[in-house]
Amino acid sequence: MISTHRRIALPLFLALMLGVLAIGVSACGSGNPRSVEEGEVVEVGGLKYTVIFSRYLNEHDNEDVAYLAGQQPPKEDSNYFGVFLLVQNTSHGTLSLTKRLTITDSDGNVYNALPSESEFAFPFGGHVEENEQIPVLDSTAQQGAIQGSVAVFELPEEVSGNRPLLLHIPGPLSESGVVQLDL
Repeated sequence: MISTHRRIALPLFLALMLGVLAIGVSACGSGNPRSVEEGEVVEVGGLKYTVIFSRYLNEHDNEDVAYLAGQQPPKEDSNYFGVFLLVQNTSHGTLSLTKRLTITDSDGNVYNALPSESEFAFPFGGHVEENEQIPVLDSTAQQGAIQGSVAVFELPEEVSGNRPLLLHIPGPLSESGVVQLDL
């Protein structure tokens, strides 16, 4: 026979576990995800970053030449890759943009965004005023075909075989976001 303590303890234990499970499930999808896919919003340092689009850039294409202003031709067996971003500040204060972006591949290789002279360039370390965005409204980048500021990377050709590619957005106090790029 089951003791009285066991008859009471088992249902209480099951009810407690069910409650914990319910809380865990209800928390799914809420809050601020730190790892998203291209096209989704990730909040870092109070700013909402969205990768609008990512693609290889062709130095011989008329549109892409503007994105690659100031860049030397890529190294042999490498290509330029652009990540187009929209960043929104919905807070009531001025916030700082990340100072760097990196891409990692499935082999753990790290690729840093390149400095850029382009009018479409992502303004690393810049500031976003309250209720404003990057690219700034009516700017060249915002009026462009993609309507985003571009971060340019030089990637080796073999990186296409090392997917997924992840964009890392570091923030203050070890807060960071990760976006899986659609390549």
